Amino acid sequence: MRSYILLTLLVVLAGCKPEDIPVESRLVRTLVVDPKPVGEDRHAIGEVKPRYESDLSFRVAGKVLSRLVDVGVWVKQGDTLATLDTQDYQNRLRSAEADVSSAEAALVNAQGTEARQAKLLKDGWTPKATYDGALQNLQAAEARLKAAKANLNLTLDQLNYTTLRADFDGVITAVGAEAGQNVNAGQMVVKLARQDDKDGVFNIAETALITEIGTTQIEILVWPLSNPELAVEGLVREISPVADPATRTYTVKVTLKNPPPQLRFGMSIGGRLKGQAALAVALPLAALFEKNGSPAVWVLDQQSNSLALRPITVARYEGNTVVVGSGLAKGDIVVTAGVNTLTVGQKVRLAEAHLAGSDSK
Repeated sequence: MRSYILLTLLVVLAGCKPEDIPVESRLVRTLVVDPKPVGEDRHAIGEVKPRYESDLSFRVAGKVLSRLVDVGVWVKQGDTLATLDTQDYQNRLRSAEADVSSAEAALVNAQGTEARQAKLLKDGWTPKATYDGALQNLQAAEARLKAAKANLNLTLDQLNYTTLRADFDGVITAVGAEAGQNVNAGQMVVKLARQDDKDGVFNIAETALITEIGTTQIEILVWPLSNPELAVEGLVREISPVADPATRTYTVKVTLKNPPPQLRFGMSIGGRLKGQAALAVALPLAALFEKNGSPAVWVLDQQSNSLALRPITVARYEGNTVVVGSGLAKGDIVVTAGVNTLTVGQKVRLAEAHLAGSDSK
């Protein structure tokens, strides 16, 4: 009896074509595309820095006699910040003054000789060559006097350079030399920053760079972490074209509009794009598929319950989420799991469907 049943079953199956054999459709997880504002809560942590900060230094080398300011001291333009020992430069000044006196005396002597030789030449009592020699000595004496005066002016300037003064009103943000220390010309002694010009400086990862980089007037809202209620508006004025080799982040500088006094240099701040975010679609990273090196997703055809591969463009990545720039429309059903085992035209059944918005994971 068993042999008869088995033989009958084999005969039935032998008469069926492959397409006549029912194939069980696969169970998949999906999301229903529903564009929502994405990224309005994204923010970065940065620091308040002066927009204009100068390294002030002596223009001559020497021993620091005194430093009259410390970090945090307010100064006015022209205020004395530090001084050098002037003994060497005063000696050079006295030597230069003596050189000028000597050159002036030599010039007077050369002028007298030239005048006498000119009179003798006119009366015919001396040859022309003798007068030419006297004239040449006069011209050389005049040149030596000019050089001596120039050297005197230089030594006066060097003596003045032993006093370091503020170039503008501001606050001292750093010091680099102490009294008694020998410094070279150009070595930083103090840093001076303009108080009213403040920047918010952020180090932004490549995946978080704002999409409006090529545009102008990118508005930013900035607030101190210690007081989130104190919000300040700003404009992005500079985005570094090259990533930092160590952190692989890009420096973004934001000019703050009318920063309050409570916003001090070095203070930690938060910042985010001002205004409402544009509508976008956020999908789990697991939904992303690659076709010929380009991103794509599996989209369900609701009429045939079969799958099609849809190319998309990626706006940015955020952790385990990918923000889709284009390629999907509201109402599309996207497969979110097991995408690497699916094929075009495959029949599927829906396990459950969620809305694909900014909260999708």
